[in-house]
Amino acid sequence: MEKNKRILIIVENLPVPFDRRVWLESTTLKAAGYDVSVICPQGKGYGESFEVLDGVSIYRYPPPPPTMNKLSYAWEFPYCWFSSLKLAFRVARREGFDAIHACNPPDTFFLIGLIFKLFRRSKFVFDQHDLCPELYLSRFGGRRAINFRLLRVLEWLTYRTANMVIATNLSYKKHACTVGRFPESKIHVVRSGPRISRFTRVEPDEELKRGKKYLVCYLGVMAPQDGLDYLIRSIRHVVDVVSRTDVHFVLIGSGDSFTDVKLLRDDLGLTDYVEMTGRVPDEDVRRYLSTADVCVCPDPKNQLNDVSTMNKVLEYMTFGKPMVSFDLKESHYSAQGGALYAVPNDEIEFGERIIQLLDDPELRENLGKQNRKRIEDFLCWEHTGKEIVKAYDALFGFDTASEEA
Repeated sequence: MEKNKRILIIVENLPVPFDRRVWLESTTLKAAGYDVSVICPQGKGYGESFEVLDGVSIYRYPPPPPTMNKLSYAWEFPYCWFSSLKLAFRVARREGFDAIHACNPPDTFFLIGLIFKLFRRSKFVFDQHDLCPELYLSRFGGRRAINFRLLRVLEWLTYRTANMVIATNLSYKKHACTVGRFPESKIHVVRSGPRISRFTRVEPDEELKRGKKYLVCYLGVMAPQDGLDYLIRSIRHVVDVVSRTDVHFVLIGSGDSFTDVKLLRDDLGLTDYVEMTGRVPDEDVRRYLSTADVCVCPDPKNQLNDVSTMNKVLEYMTFGKPMVSFDLKESHYSAQGGALYAVPNDEIEFGERIIQLLDDPELRENLGKQNRKRIEDFLCWEHTGKEIVKAYDALFGFDTASEEA
């Protein structure tokens, strides 16, 4: 059990422990005998600059302003880099570390890894949460733009610096092999499955339906690439074209596009049918998802979404809920037969699939059961989390097989 190795995890996207994947990785590695520290931004409810939770040391810095355009998107990189480097030196003095585990975006943390590789002989691990060049394209377009080309170079340099790559799915592993030309033997797939004990169903709360017969839920980030505009237009089809006024839609979450989505909702006259809660506590998430009749994944097909595993898909599945999704490669891999799939980016068909599920209670029940079973048998963290320990045991030369025996 004693590992005598220390890991520093750096993440920019969300505060920890709010970032579920990073927190699961941190606590799983800690339980396996590794000492773990985390550097991340502050956020709502996570304003302390330093605290220790479940044995994990968490260092936080003030977050950058929200990304609203290309300039602010570029500024986010150096800001987070300097903030993280400063805290990395602090962790090095206080606790030390044998490996830096960098979660993207952005793909600039390889420079921090390189500094400590050269002067402290620390290993550098690249945990690829997103394909940053493709993320840029999904938000701004412009394959020939200098920003896109720069992002591809940064990604390539990150691969060149890494001792090991952690991919969230097989599509990302293929990307690391083909685009990044990284050795397949040093790539480990660690899927972002939820821990079943955290996502438990509660008694449905009919008041959440606001007097309607059905409840349809969206849970997740609201950024330009997440397709909330597609969802709002599909809801207009359900309400105005098909005249289904017996459905209440709840959109849970926040992000750069929250205000734009709210304005679109109001402009289309859907205020009485679409509730936007912002971020809510886990207890409220459980209430909403336990009550929902259908859940939705409106992520449009693009270079990023088609090969990315959506956390909301796995969370819906954990609650045993049927869902509607555009037919994306990795979303289809996750849910398989537990969803109805619309032609990518066809918001009218997306709305029709919602209606199809609402009108067929037997189909909803069957799809929900399939989703829960797939989570329990294959995709929950209780299964997928073992891979992060195996990856680090391989990195440091520990014999995982003998420990399991």
